[in-house]
Amino acid sequence: MTISRWDPFRELVNLREAMDRLFEEAFVLPRRPEAQGEIVYRLPVDVYETADEYVVEAVVPGIPVDKINIEFRDNTLVITGEIPAVEHEGATYHLRERWYGRFQRTLTFPKAIDADKVEATLENGVLRIHLPKAAEARPKQIRVKAVR
Repeated sequence: MTISRWDPFRELVNLREAMDRLFEEAFVLPRRPEAQGEIVYRLPVDVYETADEYVVEAVVPGIPVDKINIEFRDNTLVITGEIPAVEHEGATYHLRERWYGRFQRTLTFPKAIDADKVEATLENGVLRIHLPKAAEARPKQIRVKAVR
């Protein structure tokens, strides 16, 4: 059995991270920006990292390519767009769960990105953005040389 020193601050950091995740996930619903006064949805995304790049994926069904705007500057990715409202003339809605309107998502990356090689595709309603890491941010394999 190993005896280790108890660090109460380590548990506080874990609690803070859990609370941050809870609040972030709980407020995926609309929020109201102070400046515009209109509802802007926070686009849910998946972000994963490989040795060479970050990949951002978002589900945006029915949104044409020309309604999605992607900007990258200062290691920050901003995705904006609008989902048009669909109205059926003479229809009475009994249930409306699909959201519509403007959406936005801002992500900042911890490692340098090669901005000239960022690519985005839209296939079957899935927006996929590839953000290659800059050469200095990629892990480097260092070979050990035998000295005789």
